[in-house]
Amino acid sequence: MPENETEPWEYSISIPQDPRAVTICRRTLRLILTMHGLIHLVDTAELLATELVANAVLHTKGPATLWVRWSAGGLRIGVWDADPEPPEPPGELADLADDAEGGRGLALVRACADVWGWQPLSRHGSQGKYVWCDLAAV
Repeated sequence: MPENETEPWEYSISIPQDPRAVTICRRTLRLILTMHGLIHLVDTAELLATELVANAVLHTKGPATLWVRWSAGGLRIGVWDADPEPPEPPGELADLADDAEGGRGLALVRACADVWGWQPLSRHGSQGKYVWCDLAAV
């Protein structure tokens, strides 16, 4: 596939409550982007997806879904989870203690993505939220 792919596409992956799902999602995302000729986005996209999926798996109960969508505007990575509570607002990476064991996830997303956000979302009758971030097409 050409690197300047113009046709939109979307993939979704159902995520069980299992920490191994984070690695599976990261590797699947790498394969998707490589097959679509978007290798230049892989490293950043993997980092972003890892943080979003890890938050859903480690901090919520119930199912989750990873969505990856390409359009003319760029790449959107989003995770739906069954917890309707908003995500903790990200702090500044520079403000975190070097030995802090948590709190970097959304700060990394905010630092590496062009834009990020969240919104309440229902899926199959379950209330939850959708946390997303975008990487602009370059």
